[in-house]
Amino acid sequence: MAIEKVAVIGAGVMGAAIAAHVANAGVPVVLLDIVPKDAKNRNMLAEGAVATMLKTKPAPFMHKKNARLVTTGNLEDNLDLVADCDWICEAIIENTGLKQDLYTRLDDVRKDGSIITSNTSTIPLKTLMEGMPESLQKDFAITHFFNPPRYMRLFELVGGDHTRKEALEDLRTFADISLGKEVVDCYDTPGFVGNRIGIYWSSVATRSAYDLDLTVEEADAVCGKPMGIPSTGIFGLGDLTGIDLGPKVIASMLSELPESDAFAQEYDANHPLVAMTTKMIEEGYTGRKGKGGFYRMNKEDGKRVKEARNLKTGEYAEAQKPQLGSVKAAKKGLRALVEYDDKGGQYAWAILSKTISYAASLVSEIADDIIAIDTAMKTGYAWKYGPFEQLNQLGNQYFIDRLEAEDLPVPEFLKKVGDRPLYKEEGKDAFYMTVDGDYAVVPVPEGAWMLADIKRGNEPVLSNKGASIWDLGDGVACLEIHTKMNSIDQDVVAMLVEAGKIDKKGFKALIIGNDADNFSVGANVGLALFAANAAMWPVIENSISEGQNALMKLKYAPFPVVAAPAGMALGGGCEIVLAAAAVQAHAESYMGLVEVGVGVIPGFGGCKELVMRAMLNKKRPGGAMPALSGVFEAISTAKVATSAAEARDMMILREGDRVTMNRKRVLADAKKRALEMVEGYAAPEPVEVNLPGETAAAAFDMAVSGFVTMGRATAYDGVVSEQVARVLTGGDTDITQPVTEKKLLQLEREGFMTLIHNHKTLDRIEHMLTTGKPLRN
Repeated sequence: MAIEKVAVIGAGVMGAAIAAHVANAGVPVVLLDIVPKDAKNRNMLAEGAVATMLKTKPAPFMHKKNARLVTTGNLEDNLDLVADCDWICEAIIENTGLKQDLYTRLDDVRKDGSIITSNTSTIPLKTLMEGMPESLQKDFAITHFFNPPRYMRLFELVGGDHTRKEALEDLRTFADISLGKEVVDCYDTPGFVGNRIGIYWSSVATRSAYDLDLTVEEADAVCGKPMGIPSTGIFGLGDLTGIDLGPKVIASMLSELPESDAFAQEYDANHPLVAMTTKMIEEGYTGRKGKGGFYRMNKEDGKRVKEARNLKTGEYAEAQKPQLGSVKAAKKGLRALVEYDDKGGQYAWAILSKTISYAASLVSEIADDIIAIDTAMKTGYAWKYGPFEQLNQLGNQYFIDRLEAEDLPVPEFLKKVGDRPLYKEEGKDAFYMTVDGDYAVVPVPEGAWMLADIKRGNEPVLSNKGASIWDLGDGVACLEIHTKMNSIDQDVVAMLVEAGKIDKKGFKALIIGNDADNFSVGANVGLALFAANAAMWPVIENSISEGQNALMKLKYAPFPVVAAPAGMALGGGCEIVLAAAAVQAHAESYMGLVEVGVGVIPGFGGCKELVMRAMLNKKRPGGAMPALSGVFEAISTAKVATSAAEARDMMILREGDRVTMNRKRVLADAKKRALEMVEGYAAPEPVEVNLPGETAAAAFDMAVSGFVTMGRATAYDGVVSEQVARVLTGGDTDITQPVTEKKLLQLEREGFMTLIHNHKTLDRIEHMLTTGKPLRN
């Protein structure tokens, strides 16, 4: 049964955010909660939750209009609203009795075949279903989201002995395709997969930092990027999630786990760090939501200073940048990190030895295979590598030998593996180690492949240092950018040119995409700075012309070109998207023309394309100025859409462009879209628009001058915006004269070259390269 309408019971932070993400999928959702005592508005909890989410950052809704899909109510007056829902997700407080009472009430009003699930992460399914009728048990499962549901991709699915296979498959399909989740099937064990390992890891990492006498800053420097952990590190993560959450989840885990479990044996209620965190919570130091946590921001002499807490004394002092050789050594890999002879190396080994061993001891107990565990930690805790991928980097035999040398227990699973890798590639296949100690092919679900699956065992059609073209089969090619951050340089432009001729090699369609976190962050401004400092002005202008020509050829190619952005598509990356005949975007695509941040304007046709779209929009209001005002604001303020839905508002995506929720399905969907377009495809006809010219540019300049006067923009912002205005309004023209794309591209080049000659633009570029932040000069 397809899931076409959902109900969420419980409008707390988690329940409300689950409802918001269901709405992000375009699915109607009912959000219900209790009636507070003496409440004048009986729906205040659900209504208040939606109102709060519309103001929350990062936003639970991908677009504010998605809130319209949420119907709010209360459990006393509106329980009948769940009657036509296909899935009812319970997200109330962790109390078995209250949950069971709710299930009984829901069972009375739900329709036949509807599914009821709990978002619990602490109460076993078998406990929730004790005494429940079998008719309910067959439609019941646990669906555990990770917070925040929009951004964390893990979806843990737990079925019971009586749960219908069809119900689990319906949930699995909906979570995958509609919600964009990585579904991990878990056994009904404490903490399931993500929290079982994640909470243990967190406990080990914090206590080991204290025991090995590391500072908070040192611990986060090691247990962060060097180990493939988010840059918050372990203590920064605690501040982010809330320090008061830690004791609750630990207590919950300990209540469910047997005393023989490594977690129960590792935990020490008398550890000094336990007393410190207890005191911190009592005094309101619960992290970012409180007065501070392991870090806090403090004002000194009018300046905000980041301070870190001393783990031994509890006192705050200005945070220091750690100077650990092990952190630098980690650039060579995990083995180099754990072998480095300093306290950072010892700390890394203390965490990895225990966490990996714990995961290995649980393989067949909590999930079917190591893939499930690695996926859970990568998508639920945002690790770059799961524990078994970490182990693969260390080497299993090395790991075993070191455990034995330190008289530490070796899990039976690792003994079966011996000196073999846990993951390996042979030809076009990837393999993983099963719980039986044999190799099996890593499954690739239909329609959920990545470019790595295509590349394995194959050679590119064309390739250089910046980009490659791959054969996806069925006459479709894929252009992959693979520079640092997928920035655009001369090699990338050269491959864009080759992509425009791919039909000569027998291909009938092209998609542009990759597996990286970001589609493309734009032009390599470091090259522009180097060329400008060397006064290589003809080289810079020629590179702009080449980029424009490459994208124009793609736009007017005789075959369909489909861009498949995911993550950031900024500046030149956004201009590639704008040049494509169609777009198949990941829902979490962050797109915009941000060039003004480094003191230049879009030069590869971005201004031109948005002008054309604004002026040719049949729904645009009034004359030219209302249409151009939105484009001017977006470019002159470096506006970035924070979702594909917002990119549609900015005309970066058009009416026919499509969005994919699951990152792993973007390229497959893009290929499908390209093939749909092949039959009867014809290149678009060149277009012209009538633009208002200098008088309109003057109006835009006056508006910016007002912002400069008010202090909301700098004087040089005005200089840059003046060039933006000149391009968007057509330069030396008036509304009676048609303006071609060629003319707009010429204006882009002229504006770019004018600004790149200015030392303030060069200062902006240099500042961005050295600090990663824009300079407001």
